[in-house]
Amino acid sequence: MLERVAVVTGAGSGIGRAVAVELAAGGWRLVLAGRREEALRETGRLSGAEAVPVPTDVTDAQAVDALFEAAVERFGRVDLLFNNAGTFGPSGTVDELDVDAWRSAVDLNLTGTFLCARAAFRQMRAQQPQGGRIINNGSISAHAPRPRSAAYTATKHAVTGLTKSLSLDGRPYRIACGQIDIGNAATEMTAAMSSGVPQADGRIAAEPTMDVADVARTVRHMAELPLEANVQFATVMASAMPFIGRG
Repeated sequence: MLERVAVVTGAGSGIGRAVAVELAAGGWRLVLAGRREEALRETGRLSGAEAVPVPTDVTDAQAVDALFEAAVERFGRVDLLFNNAGTFGPSGTVDELDVDAWRSAVDLNLTGTFLCARAAFRQMRAQQPQGGRIINNGSISAHAPRPRSAAYTATKHAVTGLTKSLSLDGRPYRIACGQIDIGNAATEMTAAMSSGVPQADGRIAAEPTMDVADVARTVRHMAELPLEANVQFATVMASAMPFIGRG
């Protein structure tokens, strides 16, 4: 089997951990990025794969460059970036949002995504054989917002623009870029869904969730396509969640 190397950000828990474990089942070698080294090591243990934990603040350009240098030093190339690190950010109507909290969300969700894509693109363009794939974690909020989510929603709309630009700019170098928009995967971050979250009509209501493994399988499918094919946008969501008809 061809040895393939994946960098997964936000790999210490939730969607990032599930995707890392699923990729490992397909024989991928892993470079795991996140803020907590022990959590990354636990992901590596769960994956059973050859996995390199690299504690990384994705908002720090030097730290991101060091992440990809570590990947290349260990494995010689990078075939996949799952650009997953992110935060819900502050909640409130736009006039209630703290400016520093807004900037923090933009820094992680957008600038961090850009910095990782930038480093991955640079490596994929330079390596031989040339090319690779970037999969950005967007959100259903890239299509329709939840109430009081201006910072999160704005950044996820921006990630969609970045995905399109990467797809276009990557064509000459065999770099494919797609985006997965996820709705209500059951993780630590979405635990509140089962007890009740605000709805567009002002109600607080519980929402159904789906197994995060279903997200991971979708990412693996996107990742393992030949570079001549690309899932540009995929939406994976709990079937009965209030998305269609939301707003």
